[in-house]
Amino acid sequence: MNKLCTLLLVSGSLLLNGCFGSDDTPRPDPVTLTSDDQSYFCGMTAAGHPGPKAQIHILGQAVPIWFAATRDAVGYMKLPDESNEITAVYVTDMGKANWKSPEAGPWIDIKEATLVIESNRRGGMGAPAVVPFKEASTAENFISQYGGRMISLDEIPIDYVLGMVEIPDNPALSTLE
Repeated sequence: MNKLCTLLLVSGSLLLNGCFGSDDTPRPDPVTLTSDDQSYFCGMTAAGHPGPKAQIHILGQAVPIWFAATRDAVGYMKLPDESNEITAVYVTDMGKANWKSPEAGPWIDIKEATLVIESNRRGGMGAPAVVPFKEASTAENFISQYGGRMISLDEIPIDYVLGMVEIPDNPALSTLE
């Protein structure tokens, strides 16, 4: 059993590391989210939901893939059938963004973000959120107010980002402070 767990951890880590291309691949800058940009999984307007957003840049594509929730972008990165030609992933720095309308950013590299899961704040469509922060101290302040725990990108459980979740009947509940 321990060998299986080790193999799964190493495989997951290699999968996430392989997602970001080689050191030679040019890294695009973050792009501004507009009201026309659609979320990859649901096709809804990415800007039309509260909580942190994400953009994934794919080699050879002029525009990023948008996600109405950082949780969805992490899920995309963990799916084995999705593109492994990722050149950059940017997420909203929730230490500086407005929870109700964070589309303007600021954007930070997901590999440099401090991530919080299992808080009582809900993201897009009222789903559990992966909440990114540039500063660990800001993440700690968030945790003291909303609960949760800090975690690294490769430690986020796959069922947290791809498992079934109960979504409240009223997604507006996700904006409660």
